[in-house]
Amino acid sequence: MSIDVTLQGARVLRPDGWDSAPLAVCGGVFVDMADGREIDLTGYDVLPGIIDVHGDGFERHMAPRRGALRERDAGMVAVAAELAANGITTAVLAQFWSWEGGLRGPDFAREVFDSVRVMRTSVPIDMRLQLRLETHYLDEMDAAEAVIDEFGVGYVVFNDHLPHARLAEGRKPPRLTGQALKSRRNPEDYFKLLLDLHGRGAEVGPAMDALTHRLAAKGVTMGSHDDHTAADRAEWRARGAHVSEFPETLDAAQAARDAGEFIVLGAPNVVRGASHAGNASAQDLIGAGLCDALASDYHYPSPARAAWRCVELGLLDEVAAWRLVSDGPARLLGLEDRGRLEPGLRADFIVMDQSNRRIVATVAGGQVAWMSGEVAQRFV
Repeated sequence: MSIDVTLQGARVLRPDGWDSAPLAVCGGVFVDMADGREIDLTGYDVLPGIIDVHGDGFERHMAPRRGALRERDAGMVAVAAELAANGITTAVLAQFWSWEGGLRGPDFAREVFDSVRVMRTSVPIDMRLQLRLETHYLDEMDAAEAVIDEFGVGYVVFNDHLPHARLAEGRKPPRLTGQALKSRRNPEDYFKLLLDLHGRGAEVGPAMDALTHRLAAKGVTMGSHDDHTAADRAEWRARGAHVSEFPETLDAAQAARDAGEFIVLGAPNVVRGASHAGNASAQDLIGAGLCDALASDYHYPSPARAAWRCVELGLLDEVAAWRLVSDGPARLLGLEDRGRLEPGLRADFIVMDQSNRRIVATVAGGQVAWMSGEVAQRFV
């Protein structure tokens, strides 16, 4: 049930910048005026809710101990709580469909998707689905497409994590034994699987051409992951995949920008100041104007922290920095009803303590998703 309130006394981050005008909520949307009671938020900032376009931090709740404990519905409730505590009001859960097995295999993907389907109407956070599809997993492509249809997956991203250079030489990749055991496979059988997948490379292009054509006809948003060159981006662009997630180089990111495509960078990369894998720095790409959305990747607190890090470094002003976690992701996902604090839009907002930028309240669709401390007393 939506709260009907008018927020007074706060700084409010609107599309053109900060102001102190009241912000009214009624019926789950922002309105010009509301009949509900007034709440004094002096000393606090109100900002649009965070829209996270790619995050897999849910894994720790769904499978808190690998091979020993699985938490389905209760785990997804915990996911919603963590998202809310970090100001995320719309979350795209990025789940692999991969030959790697385990938490990245089809069985776990079905568990995640089914849990979201069961729980999404009982929590305020809008949880959506992304399938991260390994391109060489050819024998499971039909099953993947069936899952996309069954669960209404609206966002598909294509990955290729095979160590092709090593496999082309017939050599085992590093950490093969550990990866095999995590997927509950014999290491030698796992190595044979990798060689077989690598050997089918000639089939991948035609299979991706056909699949992306069908997905585009269904209105699915598509992207490629870890573009390394402008040619990589051109290949996926030709297939209708117009999102470049975590481009590894300046050339790949610039190619996406020149084509008017969306660029997603990892918020942890911004917070760290560098890619943990040694790829292009997200800070450098943002400074070059090559970012439309910051994603949590594996760490839900990072989007808010990364936005302010951009301000501290002088890369962006506060409006532009917060746009990378709100309006920018909304546009990427085609969600015209959110991402800004404007009348008629979905009432997704966070309340932040001005003294330390700590998120103290999150409201999603006009429903209280999370509150903590003194600000809760003002509402209650």
